[in-house]
Amino acid sequence: MLGKFLIFTGVILVLIGLLLTLTPKIPYLGRLPGDIIIKKENFTFYFPIVTCIIISILLTILLNLFFRR
Repeated sequence: MLGKFLIFTGVILVLIGLLLTLTPKIPYLGRLPGDIIIKKENFTFYFPIVTCIIISILLTILLNLFFRR
């Protein structure tokens, strides 16, 4: 059981690493309508709420496909 958990954790970390390196090359990721960007003089607040929702939905579908019993 511990071995499966460590393998799963390793795969997730590799996927997160790939996502972080490929993210600048994916168009519109982080700049979708509904993402909150507030720019002031010396302050920028950025919260990609719609991007987070879409990634959450995709991960939920993917994980349900892999771990369905």
